[in-house]
Amino acid sequence: MEWSIQQIAKLSGTTSRTLRHYGDLGLLTPARTGTNGYRYYDDDNLVTLQRILLLREMGLGLDDIGGVLARDVSEAKALESHLEWLRQEQDRIARQIAAVTTTLHARKEGVPLVAENTFDGFDHTQYKEEVEERWGADAYRRSDRWWRAMSDAEKQRWQESTKQLGADWTAAAERGIDPASAEAQELAARHVAWLTSIPGTPAADGGDIAGYVRGLGEMYVADPRFGANYGGTTGAELVRDALAIYVSA
Repeated sequence: MEWSIQQIAKLSGTTSRTLRHYGDLGLLTPARTGTNGYRYYDDDNLVTLQRILLLREMGLGLDDIGGVLARDVSEAKALESHLEWLRQEQDRIARQIAAVTTTLHARKEGVPLVAENTFDGFDHTQYKEEVEERWGADAYRRSDRWWRAMSDAEKQRWQESTKQLGADWTAAAERGIDPASAEAQELAARHVAWLTSIPGTPAADGGDIAGYVRGLGEMYVADPRFGANYGGTTGAELVRDALAIYVSA
């Protein structure tokens, strides 16, 4: 069996552009390329793409994914490791569902909440290793200290503002606005302000803000997990393009 690039893009929830990018990086070489230039993929390609998408879900960058794929590890062993991670995620999400269900029941019935149950499965430290690898241990300590210092009300307001920013980007993408438009640039300004509000990141520390923002924009497009915050690939592309224009101005 083999599939065209359009078929694989649709089945995997990504884009032809992303698949070509993976190919250009040597992560996903098509089984063959037709005389018309179209790329075709076989079973082995499907397994490789599944691994790439799983590693992206785990927060790895494309350079890191290339290193993982290049290791002399059997396919079965690699898939077993992915499966174990997925099961851990399944358990974490199940605990979150149970916690929210318990909270909803308690609020409806007017009974006291149990703090330990309320936050079961909600562990913001789960990304500790990824943050430390990308930006250093000090970056994690500072952002963790910032988050813990917030009151519950402050955390809720911050989360709501984050959610609203994503919703505004999604709505703008649905209307097909130009990344260079005043509306898109206003959203880009809000986005950069949001990034600079988080201690420990290059945007907050006055580092290479433009490079950092451009890199995040590319990640939003390449990683479906992040793109979902902006309504999918189209929204993520709008965010990326608008941010690139904003930091270049």
